Amino acid sequence: MIARLRFVLIMFMKVTKPQPEGFYQLSTTQITMQRYSNFIALIILAFFISVPSFAQIDRLDAEFMLDDLRRLSHDAAQGRKTGTPGNEAARRFIVGQMKDVRAKSINKGYEHPFTFKNRAGEEINGVNVIGYVKGEEETAFVITAHYDHVGVRDSLIYNGADDNASGVSALLGMLEYFKSNKPRHTLIFAALDGEEMGLQGAKAFLEDENIPLENIVLNINMDMISINDKNELYVAGTHHYPNLKPIIEKIDPQPLNLKLGHDSPDLGSDDWTGQSDHGAFHKKGIPFFYFGVEDHEHYHKPTDTFENINQEFFVMAAHAVLDCILALDISLN
Repeated sequence: MIARLRFVLIMFMKVTKPQPEGFYQLSTTQITMQRYSNFIALIILAFFISVPSFAQIDRLDAEFMLDDLRRLSHDAAQGRKTGTPGNEAARRFIVGQMKDVRAKSINKGYEHPFTFKNRAGEEINGVNVIGYVKGEEETAFVITAHYDHVGVRDSLIYNGADDNASGVSALLGMLEYFKSNKPRHTLIFAALDGEEMGLQGAKAFLEDENIPLENIVLNINMDMISINDKNELYVAGTHHYPNLKPIIEKIDPQPLNLKLGHDSPDLGSDDWTGQSDHGAFHKKGIPFFYFGVEDHEHYHKPTDTFENINQEFFVMAAHAVLDCILALDISLN
C-alpha cells in the first residue's frame, strides 16, 4: 500500500534537477504550479489510503505535506543542525512556503534571528521562521514545530524526517488550510530553530519584543508525528490544564488512536512536559498541548529518513491535530 502511495505522489512531483544540490532550488512559482494538481492527487490519495471516510483526511493537502517532509529531510539539508548551511537551506525553503501561501509576517521576510551559547560556551546564531493568519480576535494560538535537527555525525547524515520534518510539514499544511478557513483566534505559525540545543528557539520567541505575549492563550506543539505502528498519537498537557481536557476528549479521529498522557511529574523520563518547545511556554504559564509519538528505533538515528516514515499515519496525525485546533478555536475564550 505504501509503495503504491509513493508512486502516486511521485507522479505529481515536479523537480527541476535530480541531483541533491538542486533540491532547494525550486522557485515558489514552480511550487505553486505543482499545487494546481493537488485536487487530483488528493482524490487518488484517498483511494489508496485505506482510511474510513469519517476520518476526513481531505482537509489538509496531503501531497503538499508529504513533499515538504521529503524535501526537509533530504540529504541536501545535511541534518539541519542550527548554524549550518543545511539548516539555512531548510529555513529558506520554509520561508518560501510561507511566502507562497501569503501568510502575514511580523518581521520582514518571516525571519526572527537570535543568538545563544552552546554547552561549550560558543555563540550560535539561530533563526525562527514565523508567519501568522489573523483571526476574528486578537487572542492568539501559537502553533510550533522545530525545524532543526542534529546534523552530521561520524560522516553520517541524521536526516530527522520524523524529528521533526514531520511537525514542520504539518505546520505548513495547516497554515495553508487556515489561510482559506479564517479562524476565530489569530494563529501564529512558528517554525523554531535550536530545539535540539535546549529549546533555544522557543525561548527566543518568548523573549521577542515583536511578539505580543499578552495575547497568547495557547501553544500547540508538534514534534515527531510520523512514525508509529500502532496508530497511536499522544497529546500531552491535560494533566497540567484539566479544564481543557473535555475539549480534547471529544476528538475521535478513528482509526487513529489519540491518547492522553506523558505529562505527569511522577512518570520521570516519560514525562514529556519539558522535552520539547512547549516546555518553554509552560514555564511562562501559557497552556500547551504537545502532539507526538513514543520513541522508536529510528529516533536520533541516521535511519530517521523519509523512506521510514509511515505516510498513512502522518496524514492521519496531522488531521487529528487539526481537529483539536478547530475544537479549541471554537471553545477557548
